[in-house]
Amino acid sequence: MYKGYLIDLDGTIYRGSEPIPAGRRFVEQLQARQIPFLFLTNNTTKTPATVADRLANEFSIHVSPETVYTATLATIDYMNGAGKGKKVFVIGEPGLIDPILAAGYVWDEKDPDYVVIGLDTNVTYEKFVSATLAIQKGATFIGTNSDKNIPTERGLLPGAGSVIALVEAATQQKAIYIGKPEAIIMDKAVEVLGLEKSEVLMVGDNYTTDILAGINNGVDSLLVLSGYTQKADVPTLPVPPTYLVDSLDEWNFDEK
Repeated sequence: MYKGYLIDLDGTIYRGSEPIPAGRRFVEQLQARQIPFLFLTNNTTKTPATVADRLANEFSIHVSPETVYTATLATIDYMNGAGKGKKVFVIGEPGLIDPILAAGYVWDEKDPDYVVIGLDTNVTYEKFVSATLAIQKGATFIGTNSDKNIPTERGLLPGAGSVIALVEAATQQKAIYIGKPEAIIMDKAVEVLGLEKSEVLMVGDNYTTDILAGINNGVDSLLVLSGYTQKADVPTLPVPPTYLVDSLDEWNFDEK
């Protein structure tokens, strides 16, 4: 039996604005069994409080903001442990910028210790100029996550990875990536749960982010076929997930 769970949101608990009823029942089972869990998301445009409010208001899933661990929080934890200064320049939205500043970092476009880049739907050429020049001067270059696209009703829109890629091209430097499937967010999330990796299960619908986050970092994984990765994709997956279900209703909490 797993002592803790890391759970993806979009495609796993809901699908865009559409609820996935099995996702709500899955969370309610964890709560009833008093099994600790974190929602693990690469989305840096929303704060944990905003995510928790949305879960309650749109999907009748009632959790505290402390159960939401975003790539923003993992970025802050990474910078706190990196031992550099507190000056930062950020390309991103309030869900990324506000928590970083609230954590004691000071805005500095000219000579920052860190340049942090995430999704910014209002990004400008001048923001790219500031980021490029600061990185060329020696600022640590952090990318929140490598997701190249965001699936929407309009189609696949540019994601944080596409924004970061422009600055990588301009600076000829690779960003330090934080979000799934990288080790940084997984190590930090397991640490927040206070458990060992062998005691935790990563649950998600996207093989390339959620499941590889588990496979690449020594955490068992549960792939649910309710979102991004389709049943037809399963035979071609290079390394299979630990477990595979069509619906989270099928999961046996006594497994392992």
